[in-house]
Amino acid sequence: MRRVIFYIWLGALFFSLNAANAQQDAQFSFYMKNALFYNPAFAGTEGITQITLLHRTQWAGYKSSFDDGGAPNTQVFSMTTPIYRFRSGFGAHVVNDNLGPVNNLEAQLSYSYHLGIKKSKLSFGIRAGVFSQSIDKGQYRPIDEGDPVIIESSDSQVRPDMALGVYYRSEKYYIGLSMNHILKSEFDFGVDVVKNALENHAYLTFGYIYEVNFDVKLSPSFLVQTDFNEYSFILGGMAYYKDQLWGGLSFRQSDDVNLLLGYNFLKDKSLSFGYSFGYVVKDQDAKQPTTHEVLLSYQLPVNPGSGKKVIRTPRFRH
Repeated sequence: MRRVIFYIWLGALFFSLNAANAQQDAQFSFYMKNALFYNPAFAGTEGITQITLLHRTQWAGYKSSFDDGGAPNTQVFSMTTPIYRFRSGFGAHVVNDNLGPVNNLEAQLSYSYHLGIKKSKLSFGIRAGVFSQSIDKGQYRPIDEGDPVIIESSDSQVRPDMALGVYYRSEKYYIGLSMNHILKSEFDFGVDVVKNALENHAYLTFGYIYEVNFDVKLSPSFLVQTDFNEYSFILGGMAYYKDQLWGGLSFRQSDDVNLLLGYNFLKDKSLSFGYSFGYVVKDQDAKQPTTHEVLLSYQLPVNPGSGKKVIRTPRFRH
């Protein structure tokens, strides 16, 4: 098993050295704690009902050349819950991603079907929802005054969206593969010459839990994403102390380094708070150097009538 993990990490490192940045979807430092966003097959796999809120301010303090807009910022609300009777799970999330004059808003519902394989679980998921894109025409500076592409375009459009995924997890590791924006919906804002499509995005996620001793656990992980033109890559590692205090580092290829810290509150450790500080290591002239991310999640008490015993670990529950 350790040899398999080594080869996976070796391959991940190779891709990270040869990949280029690709981003149409929002990006997160807490990618390992925002799994539903990347893969609908994650819904319900942890055997708990969990609600998560996340806010990200990228390049804090950034201003454009014309002093319009501001730093990119993203908010996520998500929830996931198991449906034991049907061996499945349900998830929902809403994402608001503001990128200066462009704002993306999506609302998605996910369903997954779970297959038990000895002490592991294989999950297949599907997601359907809507994706809205809006533009603030006042923040654009046309080269030609009266440019019809800007003047005649509508302010927003709503399009259908869909994703598929597969997710496998055991007590020691997880691996997932998903494809987002399968429909490749287009936004033209009422102007024929403008065609902005949601490109297919594929995500590969992997994580491993290593128990150093009874109190300390380590969890290396990575995320690879591609729109089939370019790639981006994140390597990360988290440490957990007594399942309560946690922290780690992540490196986004050719972009930034992030420090992640968190604490689990309440007697059953069901309320989690996390903070991430990111520092840009490339192309600082075009960005502000720091990024901040705040995470808050709550796990609802397990229903005694479910008949399922919950085994708590830093990452998995079943």
